[in-house]
Amino acid sequence: MAQATASSELVPALIGGRWRPASTSTVDEIPDPGSGETIAWLPYSSAEEIEAAVAVAKEALVSWSETPVPQRAQAMFRFKRLLEEREDELAALVTQENGKTLAEAVGEVRRGIEVVDFACGAPTLLMGTNLDQIAAGIDSEIGRFPVGVVVGITPFNFPNMVPLWMIPVALVCGNTFILKPSQRTPLSAVRIGELLEEAGLPPGVFNIVHGANDAVNALISHSDVAAVSFVGSAGVARYIYRESALHGKRVQALGGAKNHIVVMNDADMEQSIPALVSSAFGAAGQRCLAGSVAVGVGAVGDEMVRQIVARAETLRVGRGSDPQSEMGPVIRDERRQELLGYIKEANGQGAKLVSDGRGVGPAEGFFLGPTVFDDVTPDMKLWRDELFGPVLAVVRAADIDEAIRVLNRSTYGNMASIFTSSGKNAREFRRRADAGMLGVNIGVAAPMAFFPFGGHKESFYGDLHATGMDAIYFYTSTKVTISRWF
Repeated sequence: MAQATASSELVPALIGGRWRPASTSTVDEIPDPGSGETIAWLPYSSAEEIEAAVAVAKEALVSWSETPVPQRAQAMFRFKRLLEEREDELAALVTQENGKTLAEAVGEVRRGIEVVDFACGAPTLLMGTNLDQIAAGIDSEIGRFPVGVVVGITPFNFPNMVPLWMIPVALVCGNTFILKPSQRTPLSAVRIGELLEEAGLPPGVFNIVHGANDAVNALISHSDVAAVSFVGSAGVARYIYRESALHGKRVQALGGAKNHIVVMNDADMEQSIPALVSSAFGAAGQRCLAGSVAVGVGAVGDEMVRQIVARAETLRVGRGSDPQSEMGPVIRDERRQELLGYIKEANGQGAKLVSDGRGVGPAEGFFLGPTVFDDVTPDMKLWRDELFGPVLAVVRAADIDEAIRVLNRSTYGNMASIFTSSGKNAREFRRRADAGMLGVNIGVAAPMAFFPFGGHKESFYGDLHATGMDAIYFYTSTKVTISRWF
């Protein structure tokens, strides 16, 4: 925590249609990860301000939940148009506060817009079902209704896309929304709020508060909050799930990952290696679908490692705003120091460092270049822990059975991919790999907006995943009406 100066830009909160910096005087510094320069200051919302946000969201729910579904969908159509018109601006903002390359940031914004596009179909998506004459003169129907005030707690790594996983679907379902963005990347959230206002959203329907643990605890324990959506680390996801459920909330909590990419000895290496390297080092490895373990099966191992290293070492590491950059920085210097600690420890445990990213990239900013370890085993922290950075562990397996056993040993189960030219191998992998999102000759198995996004094991806590029809079900409750008329 640091003290803001009078000339600093303060990131505002949005409560009941009013933009204002939080009343606290101590704030977080928001640096550009590519340069280390301060770009803004973030005051944390007070307990009173969080209480006010819930109160106005509850008040706005009365009229917003009664707004006809086609009108709510039209608001999302307007919002989608505004996002598309400002795509470059939004991408530049992601690059500034997160450090991603411009190409990666544009991709993030586009994936967020896809969810808004999905939400525009609310009049169809929210349809119920009915059955006449379930008994003599008796009919039955199911209808979908808003759950109430909804909270979204989002991470730093996708400051535009992940809030858009939640907000548009929750709103078209008739709920009101309070967003608590990551305190590391709050600027994209503010721009989303401005565009929602421009799209004609009534005051209080969408609100933003800022903070860390205290803000989260106040929101998930509040008696007027009905549902909580979270994306972040596994430990926090577990806590959010437990505490939200304890307070009677509907909750979905997406946690960490340790994604394995299996490369069979019959894989097309010309296609496989670029996809694997992109998966491992895209967004500096800071995404929950990053390939963080490469499993070389059979005789392919040595050649796979050689090609990974050759390609990784050609990646241009630099500021995301530089169009020539292919990989940007990690989010903060303390994150880089943690990764350096893992690299040092792995060296002492017998893993073989075959590509060293230390010292790669500009001197300013929080850079770590692509790093590759060979001969990693499942007893090492390098294999076990979610590193969330540009560090790839290579494991060897004798056959597909051993490869699947290795990936299934992980406590995580977010994504797993296989590169093969064998339909038999692909089918075995699809049936036996314990992960929620699977790729066949795909490096990043990211579902489109109309499919659910969610993992297994410690990668997800809850029953209904983000996006797709799962999101519609999560943000609505059903009522069954049984009718007889005399």
